[in-house]
Amino acid sequence: MDDFSIFVDNQSNSFIHMNDELTTEGSDKYTGRPTNLQFERKFFNKKIDCLDKGFVRLVDYMGTDASIVQAARVSYGDGTKTVREDKKLIDYLWKNEHLSPFEMVSLKFHCKMPIFVARQWVRHRTAKINEISGRYSILSEEFYVPDKNNINSQCKDNKQGRGEILSEVDASNFLHHLNNSYEQNKIAYELALEDNVARELARISLPVSTYTEWYWKIDLRNLLHFLKLRLDSHAQYEIRVYAEAMATIVKALVPYTWESFEEHTLYGTHLSRSQSNLIKKLMYSEELTQEEKDKLKMIFK
Repeated sequence: MDDFSIFVDNQSNSFIHMNDELTTEGSDKYTGRPTNLQFERKFFNKKIDCLDKGFVRLVDYMGTDASIVQAARVSYGDGTKTVREDKKLIDYLWKNEHLSPFEMVSLKFHCKMPIFVARQWVRHRTAKINEISGRYSILSEEFYVPDKNNINSQCKDNKQGRGEILSEVDASNFLHHLNNSYEQNKIAYELALEDNVARELARISLPVSTYTEWYWKIDLRNLLHFLKLRLDSHAQYEIRVYAEAMATIVKALVPYTWESFEEHTLYGTHLSRSQSNLIKKLMYSEELTQEEKDKLKMIFK
């Protein structure tokens, strides 16, 4: 386990309201859309369960869609516009990749996940992380046990992907051996601690399925990039579960931004020059070769 600072569970995180147009009555005074108050009641400090023992919990945030508009408009000193114009501005900014205003919104999560999920997660190096340390703390002996419906064979076409779901017999055999190994790992860790082996060494007997925890703080621009990759159907199931939990929160906090993100990024398609040329040929009813047809199919695969 990587050596980050000792984990401290701080339940008294503060949060900042950025939208002057929001009231304390529970809805925007001229659109009726959910306010921060409604958002906080549903999501703030509420755990969203992930996998068998994990969770995502929003512990702090700063900003809303209004913060993005506020930052964008300062570029030319214009005043507050209508909500409709604000929505159009957010869409324009995201569509045309004017992304710095989206960095004005940030979120901080308390997360619990298996170490192998955490190691994929930290490939996104644009966040601030504080993880529990196995050097300072005695780790909880909690291990990820997958559901039988998520135990698959190795994919034949993708070296890092899953294939078909295993049979009941094969899945049961896998879980049997897995749980046996967990019991041995647990015993080895506990005996090492009893024998006064240093915690930083005792922990090496624990598998990558051991649960860890951290605080993870990131701005909205980079969070959406994380979600673009980890919500993809090709992402590993276990990390996709956490991305889906975070997506639920983000969608509620910044609904206009999320709508543009879905339209242009999550479900949109970006074309290369050669792919654009193929589309143009179709538009002008020009005949495509079989090779070109195959390339065209790959765009929307």
